[in-house]
Amino acid sequence: MIACPSTGSTRLPLPEQLAAVVEAEIRSGALRPREPVPSESALQAEHGVSRVTVRRAMALLRDQGWVVTIQGRGSFVAPEESWPE
Repeated sequence: MIACPSTGSTRLPLPEQLAAVVEAEIRSGALRPREPVPSESALQAEHGVSRVTVRRAMALLRDQGWVVTIQGRGSFVAPEESWPE
C-alpha cells in the first residue's frame, strides 16, 4: 500500500494513491516542469505495484494536467502554466 501524501490514507485505489505520490513530488519540486517522470519500471520497483497500476496512475496524471506523454519519448512533467489549480 502507498500512503496518500495529502491525507495519509491508504483507502484509495492503488492508481489514485500512486498518482497522489507523483503529484506531491511535482508540487514539491522533486520533479520539475518539462523533466521526465520516472519510467514505468522505476515506479513499479520503487512502489511495489504492477505495470497496470502505474499506467492507470499516469493516465490520471495526464487527465489532470500534471503530466504529458510523447509517444516514443516518455512522460514528462507538464509546464507549470498548465497545472491544475
